[in-house]
Amino acid sequence: MTERKPSWLKIKLEAGGEYSNIKRIVETNNLHTICSSGKCPNIGKCWNMGTATFMILGDICTRSCKFCATKTGKPFPPDASEPEKIAESIRKMNLKHCVITSVDRDDLPDKGAAFWAETVYAVREKNPDTLIEVLVPDFDGIDDCLNIVFEAKPDIFGHNMETVKRLSSQIRSRAKYEVSLDVLRKAATKGLIVKSGLLVGLGETEAEVKEVMSDLKNVGCRMITIGQYLQPTKNNREVHAYITPEQFDKYKEFGFQIGFDSVESAPLVRSSFMAERSFIDANIQK
Repeated sequence: MTERKPSWLKIKLEAGGEYSNIKRIVETNNLHTICSSGKCPNIGKCWNMGTATFMILGDICTRSCKFCATKTGKPFPPDASEPEKIAESIRKMNLKHCVITSVDRDDLPDKGAAFWAETVYAVREKNPDTLIEVLVPDFDGIDDCLNIVFEAKPDIFGHNMETVKRLSSQIRSRAKYEVSLDVLRKAATKGLIVKSGLLVGLGETEAEVKEVMSDLKNVGCRMITIGQYLQPTKNNREVHAYITPEQFDKYKEFGFQIGFDSVESAPLVRSSFMAERSFIDANIQK
């Protein structure tokens, strides 16, 4: 058991502003967001700023990772109208930077790769000036599947490592540490801007966090997010430790020391938190 949640993790729920508008657009179009499905602590802040992370291919995942709150089971067939709905919603929100993720779809022959590409194309057609950031599964590392997504040329290609090498098999139900690194390496060799994310407080050491950060940098990853793991439900893995803001600052400093263009490291940081700001602040050139 861990200690009581520290003061730096206590947040004020936000509503008003754009929150109601985002909520209306999402619900009217029957869309899914990782903001809701993942029980993100920043949902009020982000929605109030007019941003949301869309989740395609339904809200039921074929995997059951110990850190994740997304439902697990047998998914429904993909909604053929979803790419168009996502594209239109992004247009209505007037987003300059959109983030799209998905559940794992190991039930589909191509793991959902063609649907991913179709979504990117649809968003780009309706929103030619919008930066498209994707946060994808590993597609089991299958080249044919990955190449379909690479060819759609998202502006940022994200795939999360989630945790350190020693804990990977304990936390992730199917994904493998080396496969994830290889997915990111292949994306980088295609000339894509590559991003990954970690959750800490799962029992890792500082040295192990620095190891995975170095591994990511060595495969061409340019952007990284590091945030505190928070147990979303009683069925998920318990928090091992609450990492201090000072430790997050140390990870941020190390990330810049080894050459990352963008490092977001703080207790409430999540993969898509302040995604647009991170990209602009880093002054990343494609």
